[in-house]
Amino acid sequence: MSTYKIVDDAYGKSGVKLLHIKRDGPVHSIRELEVSSQLTLSSKKDYTEGDNSDIVATDSQKNTVYLLAKKHGVNSPEEFAILLCRHYLSTYAHVLKAQVQVELYPWQRIDADGKKHNHAFVFTPVATRFCTARMEKNGIPTIESGLKDLRVLKTTQSAFVNFVNDDYRSLPDASDRVFSTVITSRWEYSTVNVDFCKAWNTVKDAIIQVFAGPADKGIYSPSVQNTLHLTEKLVLDSVPEINYIEMILPNKHYINVDLSKFKNVGFAHNDTVLQPLDKPSGNIRAALTRTLVSKL
Repeated sequence: MSTYKIVDDAYGKSGVKLLHIKRDGPVHSIRELEVSSQLTLSSKKDYTEGDNSDIVATDSQKNTVYLLAKKHGVNSPEEFAILLCRHYLSTYAHVLKAQVQVELYPWQRIDADGKKHNHAFVFTPVATRFCTARMEKNGIPTIESGLKDLRVLKTTQSAFVNFVNDDYRSLPDASDRVFSTVITSRWEYSTVNVDFCKAWNTVKDAIIQVFAGPADKGIYSPSVQNTLHLTEKLVLDSVPEINYIEMILPNKHYINVDLSKFKNVGFAHNDTVLQPLDKPSGNIRAALTRTLVSKL
């Protein structure tokens, strides 16, 4: 006879959207969020017996997001996620674990006549900021932050040569190519005593710095792998509170269109008209963490 055990479970509310307006006289600030929460209870009777008496309804979780935003405001996504985790664990004795994910919509204040507008904003999706807070009963929160959809491109100072040359290779060496990718990165903090907004901007700036280099001459990239590693190293060097970072860089290929086959109107050489190719694409991923150096 078989016996069974529930080894993992959680339930919650996804996609709770919220716009919070902070009004300081005529100057307003906004945070638009999408929040998802997950709770794990001490009892499994809701699953095994159909007994709902311990369930904090997902609708109640949705209402909690709105009520805590009204009561405490929204400073950073990370701080709001921690606030929600602590609320669930302190309010309900039978909630053992709480996880809250927050995605921040990228609004920026409009520049008008050289000045920042008091109450008007423009949606500027350079990158999307997100975070996840996890916490257990009587524990401390762990925070993972990240960014996604950061699309970058440079037209030179990128190469890919000297890779394996075997019977399956058809790709030629490329000593000068377009380098484009859509970056996703996530990182973990060793503490919650962090200026999360400053840290997030530092990571974003490090990614762009290593990718682009100085404005006049750029920076050479021998491979996506090397650029990725140098970026992660700069992040760990720049933000001591980060102990782990992961980056995913898919190639967004741009291929020179062959115009030489058009006998009467074509061009023997073409490096100005390129065709974007979405699929298939390379996908490069790596993670970097700090290691302890032993003292002899």
